[in-house]
Amino acid sequence: MKTKKQFKSGYAAIIGKPNVGKSTLLNRLVMQKIAAISSKPQTTRNKITGVVHFPGGQIILVDTPGIHKASSQLNRQMVRASLSTYHDVDLILFVIDAKQGFAENDVFVLDTMKKAPCPKILIVNKIDLVPKPSLLELIAKANERAIFAEILPVSALLSDGLEGLSRVILDYLPEGPQYFPEDMVTDCTEEFLIEEMVREKIMQQTRMEIPYAIAVVVEGIREGHGGVLVIDAAIIVEKTSQKKILIGKKGAMLKKLGKPAREEIEKRFDCKVYLTLFVKVKSNWREDSRSLRELGYLHDSNKD
Repeated sequence: MKTKKQFKSGYAAIIGKPNVGKSTLLNRLVMQKIAAISSKPQTTRNKITGVVHFPGGQIILVDTPGIHKASSQLNRQMVRASLSTYHDVDLILFVIDAKQGFAENDVFVLDTMKKAPCPKILIVNKIDLVPKPSLLELIAKANERAIFAEILPVSALLSDGLEGLSRVILDYLPEGPQYFPEDMVTDCTEEFLIEEMVREKIMQQTRMEIPYAIAVVVEGIREGHGGVLVIDAAIIVEKTSQKKILIGKKGAMLKKLGKPAREEIEKRFDCKVYLTLFVKVKSNWREDSRSLRELGYLHDSNKD
């Protein structure tokens, strides 16, 4: 008589320095856009949960902000959010950039996870950007470190190697319950997802200090006439000069930012959207504990 195969489930943290493709990896594995993506480092500011479903198991992925030597209070809080996952997960997925190899910042991240009790899998991402001999050399060097249970080369952008990665992750997870229903891919709220979509468009289309000086807050969301989703969202900046740039001449820049954001929100929620963006100045908010708490970046248990 065959014994029933046990359901496997657990949490896996996606860890790494900024801009190695952690959020792209999350989005590709859950097959939905959850986390904001841009070419600029430090796009991810919060821990974001994504759920991958299988007939005999469930992987709960925790995308984390890039670990780096932080200066601002906002960045220090982002790093703390990442480090806090080490003792709460069953597995760490350490992501590096295949083209950059083990850079100084990667070694810094490795040092932070020395005392993490769970197994660690090295994910060598962006393999589409390097020749095979260079990749094999990097994998050989990684093997010498003798701290990784597995080393897996992937291209998150091209979804290359992700099916095998999912199987390996599931192998390392314990037997456990089904934490989330099968139709659920994230526990993020609608407001959070909308804020991330708007912030992503701003990061993609602005330069200099502006991408890092903005936060987005949904201040109102309701159903309007004909089932249209009506959204009011505030873009928070630190300086009046930044506000002027984001609004643009006769509101041109705000319209340029709002159009792709609205289109992505419509695609995500499968309905017509009326999106109103406005800009507020909150001086030096990245260094102000009260502002960080109001914007959801600082919790009482993580005060500076």
